[in-house]
Amino acid sequence: MSRYLEAFLEYLQINKGVSKNTYNAYKRDLLQFEEFIKKPIIQADNMDIISFLSSIDNKRSLNRKLSAINSFFDFAYKKEWTDTKHKIKQAKIPKSLPKFLTKEEILNAVNSIEVKKWFDLRDKAMIMFIYATGLRISEVLNTKISDIENGWVKVTMAKGEKQRVVPIAETALKLLEEYLQKRPCQSEYLFVNKNCKPLSRISAFNITKKYLNVSPHVLRHSFATALVLGGADLRVVQELLGHSSLNTTQIYTHIQKENLKDTVLKYHPLELMEN
Repeated sequence: MSRYLEAFLEYLQINKGVSKNTYNAYKRDLLQFEEFIKKPIIQADNMDIISFLSSIDNKRSLNRKLSAINSFFDFAYKKEWTDTKHKIKQAKIPKSLPKFLTKEEILNAVNSIEVKKWFDLRDKAMIMFIYATGLRISEVLNTKISDIENGWVKVTMAKGEKQRVVPIAETALKLLEEYLQKRPCQSEYLFVNKNCKPLSRISAFNITKKYLNVSPHVLRHSFATALVLGGADLRVVQELLGHSSLNTTQIYTHIQKENLKDTVLKYHPLELMEN
């Protein structure tokens, strides 16, 4: 790894305070790029960047790696390590609706969980907690019991410098209380494994995959989708999800439009005449 890349990664970690996942993603992508061009990253030119990107088929991966490269050269330009400010536009990704589950699908799955051990209650409580709050899985796993008070959960966002509070539905609260009463060990963290250690991301993924056949992130989408279809203001949804920009939340307007279209097709008198 070149010293320029080391300095940038140190900047991300210390000055920007990015999450561990973001840091690892930047490090992985930039190391891959530096290995591809076989020279220090600071010596890369536009042709090097284009050659590297042309080897990547997936547009989302391409854009993520390009974002990392652009961020590095923006940093290098400000540090006056280079006179060239590389800036390549990202590839357009076709808009697609986020996958989500209905309330009935989630409740049916939760109700089907047979409670034999305390961790079965944990699984039920965690699924309902994610669906009730829309938290990112990293936020869920970092939640402490002390973060929950009077039906609200205090969420520390990824960079650790900003917080938000989200209400918890009564159904999810009751399951949490039941789970915590039956849990045989003490921990400050809300969700733990059989050894009373904080639950890992892979364990959380395995739980939702087992009962719902989806990732925890689909439950977050399901939370947002339910709010939008119910008529919630997008800015409220943005605040609850912890999106820094409303543009990120805009994807749910496509779901809203699809719902409006279905309503017209189902109820408009001109459409009824065709049936």
